Amino acid sequence: MDVLSDVILSMRIGQPGFARAALCSPWGMAFPPSPGTVGFTVVLRGTCWLLAEGREPVALGPGDVIFTPRGDGIGLADDPGTPLVEAEHPPEPPGGEADVVTLCGGYRLDPERTHPLLSDMPAVLHLPARLGRHGELRATLDMLGREVEEAHPGGTALVPLLLDMLLLYVMRAWFEDEPRDPSGAGWAAALADRPVSSALHAIHRAPARAWTVQSLADEAGLSRAAFARRFTAATRQPPLSYLTWWRLTTAAGLLRESDASLEQVAARVGYSSQFAFANAFKREYGVAPGRFRRAGAGSNGPLTRSGGG
Repeated sequence: MDVLSDVILSMRIGQPGFARAALCSPWGMAFPPSPGTVGFTVVLRGTCWLLAEGREPVALGPGDVIFTPRGDGIGLADDPGTPLVEAEHPPEPPGGEADVVTLCGGYRLDPERTHPLLSDMPAVLHLPARLGRHGELRATLDMLGREVEEAHPGGTALVPLLLDMLLLYVMRAWFEDEPRDPSGAGWAAALADRPVSSALHAIHRAPARAWTVQSLADEAGLSRAAFARRFTAATRQPPLSYLTWWRLTTAAGLLRESDASLEQVAARVGYSSQFAFANAFKREYGVAPGRFRRAGAGSNGPLTRSGGG
């Protein structure tokens, strides 16, 4: 599996939540901050304004997407001067056709498995509808709009699948459009850098393999020293630190989502003994693997990760 797919699948919890809003002027909706959620807004019909702290109002039109990777609060309104009302229950138009139709929602994240690439993304990402750009994203938005605006058999099952596609295509579009840091730092640069990307794919493809800096350098086609410098500059952590982080992130998912024994989990993420795995896991998460699993089974409130990432 590729790195971006791994990242999305490791962070997500459950299906995305969403709500359609049909609005008539004057209207203004405030979406409060929602930590642990990747928020999205799609303008399906009409025009409106994006209001976000620290930036000028931005005009939005049909097909525009707003993405908040860390759950920052935003506002939407028919006019920048319209007062905002908290958007728990979007108002429906009193009658007739709405001026604006939006689809808003979010993807829940497991804070223990949040990938550092989210920290590289802007707090509020605006992807305007541009002819000839990001064809797959536009096609997904067209299908999403039809399913939300019209009642079709199977639509209830299809919309969450289209929202999963939306998440992937939005992140892919950001990687394609993000200006590269001249220093080569950041995950957009890392995935665009062939040697670094090759090493990342190798780690994600086979996390249990007994990787060394030299064997990862061989995957990258660089000398050991050159690879270590380049990987660390791009991802902001040394190769073996990222390997350990990804192994334990994968282990956390297995503990929460499978009935594999601790010995099996340890082997699947590259630990030769259950004891070594338990020690590494406790250093990262602050609790033993068994307790972590029991806490996850007993509540929806994940434990806080104590290690870096």
